[in-house]
Amino acid sequence: MINFNYEGKVAVVTGGTSGIGLATVKALLHSGAKVAFCARSNERLLEVENKLKVEFGENRVFAKALSVLDPKEVNIFSEDVMSLFGKCDLLVNNAGQAMLSTFNTTSDDDWRSEYELKIFSQIYPVRAFQSMLKKERGSVVAVNSLLALQPEKHMVCTSSARAAVQNLIKSLSIEFAPEIRVNSILLGLVNTSQWERRFQDREDHAITKNDWYKNLALNKGIPLGRLGEPDEVATAIAFLGSSGASYITGAQLEISGGLSKQI
Repeated sequence: MINFNYEGKVAVVTGGTSGIGLATVKALLHSGAKVAFCARSNERLLEVENKLKVEFGENRVFAKALSVLDPKEVNIFSEDVMSLFGKCDLLVNNAGQAMLSTFNTTSDDDWRSEYELKIFSQIYPVRAFQSMLKKERGSVVAVNSLLALQPEKHMVCTSSARAAVQNLIKSLSIEFAPEIRVNSILLGLVNTSQWERRFQDREDHAITKNDWYKNLALNKGIPLGRLGEPDEVATAIAFLGSSGASYITGAQLEISGGLSKQI
């Protein structure tokens, strides 16, 4: 694992108990950071927190169960981070999965909930940690999707919301400069729990997992011929938040195995 030298730094990761979020927490801890993370499930959160404290030390890990859509809970989380660690150098906003729907199958409530999740999961944490980030000349990395630039008809609601997030991130990068850098990553297909669930629901139960994933990559037209791994995404996030990316803001880094058709 690459060490991005986060010694003396404090990072905050939302949605940090599984998949990309957990991989990012581990990457930052391996690089020397103290890390605070949150998620909704308290049971899973405590399990992950205890394991990380054993591996990296009691004083370098803090976890809290909360909803990123509750501004009061997010504000309390930021106060806890300030009390325990004294600052925040990096905020990684990582929340929300895709909604499968077309225009005609997306209800008004679906539109509202999807936009609320995608937009306010960015807004509330940024608001809560902005003053700390500004003081440390820190950075924000938003985990977004390639759908923001390359929508798909079976994910019309999510694609639209992802595009709105990308516009927000670009706006923040201008407004917060030069004190806070704001960047995003745009994901293609990454091997996380949602694809595991789709594999379990496959029609042909005779097909192996390896073959199912290979076929998925082939059918999606991924030039590298496979799905990405959470660790590969975490490496990119750690880079964008590090001093090695000190002249990068307002950027979007595609992690898609070549799936992007944008120039």
